[in-house]
Amino acid sequence: MKGHPGSRNPILFALAGACILAFASPAGAQSAGHKFGRGLADVTTGVLELPGNTMVETEKHGAAAGVPIGIAKGLGMIVSRELVGVYEVVSAPFPVPAGYRPPISPEYPWSYFDRPPRHAHSERRSPASRG
Repeated sequence: MKGHPGSRNPILFALAGACILAFASPAGAQSAGHKFGRGLADVTTGVLELPGNTMVETEKHGAAAGVPIGIAKGLGMIVSRELVGVYEVVSAPFPVPAGYRPPISPEYPWSYFDRPPRHAHSERRSPASRG
C-alpha cells in the first residue's frame, strides 16, 4: 500500500545497506568504504589542488616560476580531482583498480600540506663549523 506510514522506500533502504557494508571494513585498509570516502573527499575538497600545486611548484622552482606554474597545474588538477572523485564514488563497490588503489596522487587533496617543506639550502652545519 503506497504512502502507508509503515512502508519503506526500497532505494533508500538499499543505499543505507550498501553504506553499512561499505564502511564495515578494517580501519586503514583499502576497501570499498575507503574508496567511497576518498571519492567524496575529492569531490568536496578538490579546490585544494590550487594552493597545493602552487606550494609544490614554488618549492621546486622558486616563487617567480613556481607560482604561475603551480596555479596553471592546480587549475587543471581541480578538474581531474573532481572527475576522479565522481568516478570513485560511483565505482566504490568494485575493486577497480586492483585492491582499491587510488588512481591519483596524492591520495587526498590536503596531502600536499602534510609534507615537510623542502628547502633549497639545508640548515645543517658540519661538525667542524659547530663552535
